[in-house]
Amino acid sequence: MVLRRLLFTLLNNPRLIEKLSESRPIRVAAQVTASALTRAQLGGREAARRLLREGGLARLRETFLRELKDGARAQNWPRPPGNRRDGSGRGRGSQ
Repeated sequence: MVLRRLLFTLLNNPRLIEKLSESRPIRVAAQVTASALTRAQLGGREAARRLLREGGLARLRETFLRELKDGARAQNWPRPPGNRRDGSGRGRGSQ
């Protein structure tokens, strides 16, 4: 609890934050983070363009829907009312 309060006080000190932001390790960490985020964003855009260009979006949709339906059938979904797994025989909204 004391450590938390001490950290809170230090991190709300504008002068300390300013000094930390000017330190080399913090600047390097910020550059690495910015670089990683930019590369991830560009990679995501390129993947989206490729999907649109190659017609993969329709294939992705079909595959997703097929897997969803197969999973639903495997779970016997949708279940008729009053047919619960726990054997209580109570459907939705029953009390």
